[in-house]
Amino acid sequence: MDIATWLRGLGLQQYEQAFRDNAIDAEVLPELTDADLEKLGMLLGHRKRFRKAVEGLGPWSRHSDPATEDIAPQSRTRDLSAERRQLTVMFVDLVGSTALATRLDPEDLRETIGAYHRCVADIVPHFGGFVAKYMGDGVLVYFGYPQARENAAEQAVRAGLALVNAVRRLPEPEPLRVRIGIGTGQVVVGDLITAGEGQERGVVGETPNLAARLQALAEPDAVVI
Repeated sequence: MDIATWLRGLGLQQYEQAFRDNAIDAEVLPELTDADLEKLGMLLGHRKRFRKAVEGLGPWSRHSDPATEDIAPQSRTRDLSAERRQLTVMFVDLVGSTALATRLDPEDLRETIGAYHRCVADIVPHFGGFVAKYMGDGVLVYFGYPQARENAAEQAVRAGLALVNAVRRLPEPEPLRVRIGIGTGQVVVGDLITAGEGQERGVVGETPNLAARLQALAEPDAVVI
């Protein structure tokens, strides 16, 4: 398991360096206490989010036999492959990013995009969302995954409205705005796709395409569902 990618999926990427500096890997995760996390500089709310996520990893995260270290995660991936479920998909797009790229220095643009990504990563988990992928100035978010939730669609809308307000208030040299599309429907969640440092569950169905089309129709600072 890639600890850095897992932390980013939880919106806790600011602790990646601390985990690397302290040699924390998948085997150690279940053993971390609240006191350990506090020593690593993790905030109380983030510690609670972290503990819930670790509990959701299941027993395969404990590798007592080195010979099975690679087998258990692969078995879990196979078990979760081709799962049909109801999913709410959100696409978040930063308005005017092309124009920003022409006006800002590349380093300033990187900091601006990073602030926007961190804003999304901080807000989405509070509404039960899972950041599946960063795509430049776009972010793909799932609601109802990995845990199914009856109110996933409602929480996605709440998250979208919160993002519009939060991104607009970011203390950047130029005001930032987003457009958001949200769609809900039946999908098939496939095998884990890994490419470099990024990973995501392959989602097949009309729902992601619908959310993308709705996002394209949205006005700046608007959520289309």
